Amino acid sequence: MAQIVAGRGLTVAAVAIDPAPFRGVLPLPISALRSALPVLGNPLNRGKAVSLTLDQFKYGWANALDDGEARSLFDEQMVAAPGKPLFQAAMANLDPWTEVKVDTKNPDRGPLLIISGEKDHTVPHAISHASYKRHQGNPGVTEFTELPNRGHALVIDSGWREVADTALEFVKRFA
Repeated sequence: MAQIVAGRGLTVAAVAIDPAPFRGVLPLPISALRSALPVLGNPLNRGKAVSLTLDQFKYGWANALDDGEARSLFDEQMVAAPGKPLFQAAMANLDPWTEVKVDTKNPDRGPLLIISGEKDHTVPHAISHASYKRHQGNPGVTEFTELPNRGHALVIDSGWREVADTALEFVKRFA
């Protein structure tokens, strides 16, 4: 999540792009499970950095892209990543001591925009919209935007400017 911070440490606005599920976010679509399976399928991955194959990357990240751009992103951007955050998110609703919790009622929270990609397999609409609904009880502004024909790679693919412009327009309203 990106936060825009004003002078004296006051949060002006925050933008969450394809936010991982936190405690209280209950939907678990098949596409999200399939995207996480390369990591969650082996409990030993909790303490390891895990790489994806091209096919796994294309399903979870680049499903809304043509094969050429998907391959290019895989070659340029794909690195092994820690499995622990995925395990934490997967267990957030089962672990009473989870680190993956959000105080959605915090009255000091600034305006929040949640951005989702319409075709995202990793954090599909059901998860990102459930995050939005959990924040609706907050007295601060909470908005949700779903970008059409976009997948999970929306901040690194050729359409990244649309995400940046959407976030900037939101933040400017509260600056």
